[in-house]
Amino acid sequence: MPFEFQGKHVTVAGLGVSGVPAAKVLHGLGARVTVVNDGADERARAQAAELEALGITVRLGDGDTLPDGTELIVTAPGWKPTKPLFTAAREAGVPVWGDVELAWRLRGPDSAPWLAVTGTNGKTTTVQMLASILKAAGLRTAAVGNIGVSLLDAVTGEEEYDVLAVELSSYQLHWAPSLRAHSAAVLNLAPDHLDWHGSMEAYAADKGRIYEGNRVACVYNVADKATEDLVRAADVEEGCRAIGFTLGTPGPSQLGVVEGILVDRAFVENRQKNAQELAEVSDVNPPAPHNIANALAAAALARAFGVSAAAVRDGLRAFTPDAHRIAHVADVDGVSYVDDSKATNTHATEASLAAYESIVWIAGGLAKGATFDELVAGAAKRLRGAVLIGADRALIREALARHAPEVPVVDLDRTDTGAMLQAVQEARRLARPGDTVLLAPACASMDMFTNYNQRGDAFAQAVRELGA
Repeated sequence: MPFEFQGKHVTVAGLGVSGVPAAKVLHGLGARVTVVNDGADERARAQAAELEALGITVRLGDGDTLPDGTELIVTAPGWKPTKPLFTAAREAGVPVWGDVELAWRLRGPDSAPWLAVTGTNGKTTTVQMLASILKAAGLRTAAVGNIGVSLLDAVTGEEEYDVLAVELSSYQLHWAPSLRAHSAAVLNLAPDHLDWHGSMEAYAADKGRIYEGNRVACVYNVADKATEDLVRAADVEEGCRAIGFTLGTPGPSQLGVVEGILVDRAFVENRQKNAQELAEVSDVNPPAPHNIANALAAAALARAFGVSAAAVRDGLRAFTPDAHRIAHVADVDGVSYVDDSKATNTHATEASLAAYESIVWIAGGLAKGATFDELVAGAAKRLRGAVLIGADRALIREALARHAPEVPVVDLDRTDTGAMLQAVQEARRLARPGDTVLLAPACASMDMFTNYNQRGDAFAQAVRELGA
């Protein structure tokens, strides 16, 4: 049954990127909206003033108390399920939705189906690749969700779409109980955001929600059994298929790679014997192993929607990745300098390190509770040297001492704006022609930089100064 908003008391939990548009949409639907927010800083006050001018009630500095009469909560995705507000809601029998759930409920009968992507790493790149492929097929689409256009804008706006490429975080999926995608992919699973979810099992379960009710395809990573386990556990529509992607030779109902060619043995006639060539590995930018896996996942979702092989190829060729994602900055004296500042956890950094043969690794920052032994042990043979920066660099230094004691390490005990330039200069000293100096920090950036973008920009600027 559709939810009737007219006259309903709806509490929006959190201002910011999702809360303000949600409050406006609900107010426009006739709901009696109260916004609650923990903070009361200058930005929050400005947003509150904007909403209050529309007649929306805003309570700043108290995000824990359930407003009297609340019949529904629509929450910002990052608010933890353990918050007192949600405890009170459970006790009162008040449902809690995220902005994704709200968008899903507001879809019209002829709304565009969703092709949805989640995973610990690679979500944004895969969704952008998927949107590029769908556009190459002549379809009206957009990359939406945890990226680009807001889902609420996509489903309530005037622009019409044939299909949406939707990035979903574990937070968003936690608060989206009725979401049912056309097809969906879980790219990979590794420990992340465990402080929010409480355990790896809870984190995986929230990721797995993306498969619930899928109609055509549940796309999983053959190399990551946990993603296949989530498919097996999902309650899908009759006839929905499990579709694997692999960097090896694909079996039936899989996409994979054969002699430098991306091939499809899932969406072809007689998949026991036949395969369809989709694109060459060289059509993927950059052709690093984890990015080829992203391309295969995007291709699988597009093929599930009926897109041609030619559109897959053309879409991959047209795709340009966002900055700071394994981006080649320059070659200086025969050494390649690569910015993967977006590698903010060990899983992403493992994929980045696997893309190169001989590496001087720049790493460090805020570890977020991560350990580095497994990462270092797996990459030890590829490391020419390491330059460590940031608050938790000692954790990486100790892992290197245990698992790669022969690798020379430079430990930079400084956090000022010149630290990255010195890190690049030290990396240049350690590197030999043919090596790659790789910024893949395996850590968050906020100890030294505003965000990973600023960290990557600092690296690129330092490299340009070397070249000059």
